[in-house]
Amino acid sequence: MFEQVLDPVNGSLGLSALCAVLPLLTLFVLLGALRVKAWIAGLAALLVALLVAVVLYSMPVDQALLSATEGAAFGFFPILWIVLNAIWVYNLTVETGHFDVLRRSFEKVSPDQRIQAIIIAFCFGALLEALAGFGTPVAITVVMLMALGFAPIKAAAVALIANTAPVAFGALATPIVTLATVTSGVNDDAGLTVDNLGAMVGRQTPILAIVVPLVLVFVVDGMRGVKQTWPVALVSGLAFAIAQFVAANYISVPLTDIIAALVSAAAIVAMLRVWTPSESPDLARPARETVAAGGGGTGAGATVGEELGDRPGSQGPRDPGAPASREDGPVVPDTRGEVLKAYSPYLIIIVIFSLANISAVKEALAASPWTTVFAWPGLDVFGPGSDTELSSTNYTFNWLPAAGTLMILAGILTAIVLRVSPARALKAYGRTYAELKWAIVTVMAVLALAYVMNQSGQTTTLGAWLAQTGAFFAFLSPILGWIGVAVTGSDTSANALFGALQVQTAAGAGLDPVLLAAANTSGGVLGKMVSPQNLAIAAAAVGMAGKEGELFRKVFGWSLVLLLFMCVIVVLQSTDVLGWMIP
Repeated sequence: MFEQVLDPVNGSLGLSALCAVLPLLTLFVLLGALRVKAWIAGLAALLVALLVAVVLYSMPVDQALLSATEGAAFGFFPILWIVLNAIWVYNLTVETGHFDVLRRSFEKVSPDQRIQAIIIAFCFGALLEALAGFGTPVAITVVMLMALGFAPIKAAAVALIANTAPVAFGALATPIVTLATVTSGVNDDAGLTVDNLGAMVGRQTPILAIVVPLVLVFVVDGMRGVKQTWPVALVSGLAFAIAQFVAANYISVPLTDIIAALVSAAAIVAMLRVWTPSESPDLARPARETVAAGGGGTGAGATVGEELGDRPGSQGPRDPGAPASREDGPVVPDTRGEVLKAYSPYLIIIVIFSLANISAVKEALAASPWTTVFAWPGLDVFGPGSDTELSSTNYTFNWLPAAGTLMILAGILTAIVLRVSPARALKAYGRTYAELKWAIVTVMAVLALAYVMNQSGQTTTLGAWLAQTGAFFAFLSPILGWIGVAVTGSDTSANALFGALQVQTAAGAGLDPVLLAAANTSGGVLGKMVSPQNLAIAAAAVGMAGKEGELFRKVFGWSLVLLLFMCVIVVLQSTDVLGWMIP
């Protein structure tokens, strides 16, 4: 067995904290300064964490390695299990050409680029974030915006800024599921469950969502855009915010972004039936320049590969029976049937997850044999001065009710509706794994790193040291999440790294653990637009590979302004002013 020690280095909390931060510094320097590939940086940081755990924290080698294996296993199931299967469903729509139908249906809602930016980057981007996350929304929406005539730099900036408010609930709330897992056992009385954490995040990011559409129209057309389109931007943001709050608190945390995205899009469509901008300036570039920019290996498929692992630009030959696209020659109007098919994967997902979240069904699926909870073999870790094992040493294998398994069911039904043969669907499934091989290594390495730090006591030490800042840590909490996402490119990874640290610090500083754990997620979403990975995706998509610095300057200011906004919200929620918002 192994019992954690708070200050193993000469009995000094400061020196121990300095050593405990070495794995994180390794990750940040390799990714942020040296721009080493994410999977290499993750493995290197994991090695440093193991060395610190064994050499400085006196953790037995077998316990350290077992902690890493449990973290890696959790990284694959349920996290990657969700992402891989969600991207497979998306790949099926690309295979059949129905993704093009979806893009064209958005184009018909409004010819105004400012409104198109909200519909595609904010609403549809949120839907993609809800289903897949991990860079997918930016990669896909950038190409769609370019095809509609957006200037390259604007398309990239709009896609990056829009990919904020939905991120916390991305990939069927994977960041929050991860947060609940890595904080379990740190403070058993704090109510750090998926539902509680999701509810708290659902009382922070909706406030941000109200502002984001207004920022988007400003980026597209300056103050003129805000003056002429603020009603629809405000309606979109409010609809998204209200739906996100209601879904996170009263319906389903995993379904939050799906519901919010659809409600926001419906609100825009309804608004445009009774109101139109006083002027719709022609902001589009010639189609021949922008549509071409999406091909040649720099389209959605290729750009997601920049982040997730060499995804090829072509998804294979188009289904001969698929609806005609613009590149096939004369434009053929899409029938209602084809449009319905294009939307069908998302409708199927909503129905499946809604059924799975019915109380009776949820309780049945949580029982054996569908769900098994077991102690990780050989792992025996206790907290400082505790006679109870850390609950994080228990692993939950809920193979049937897992979101990733439900996504497989959605994919099978999607293949049937879109008439994709079993052989072709299996081929697309295998290709999805091959394309994401480096993403798999990266995520598993980062989660292994988090588990080693948490179970060796490194996170506990950092939390105790940061707790010395007292109430001021409420302001620093979102910044910590922002740094984590800015470096790793993933709110899931940032929660894995800092979730337990936030809870440890909250306990020592007399702050609410649920609030600060949620603040790590909510602050982290604002680091997404400046992360090197997301910048590379957006830059490659618009043909600006190597000019990420220009794009960084375009969005960095917005990232800081919105981060400050979130810090103020969290500080107020830590006081009597907004303390009533904590569930």
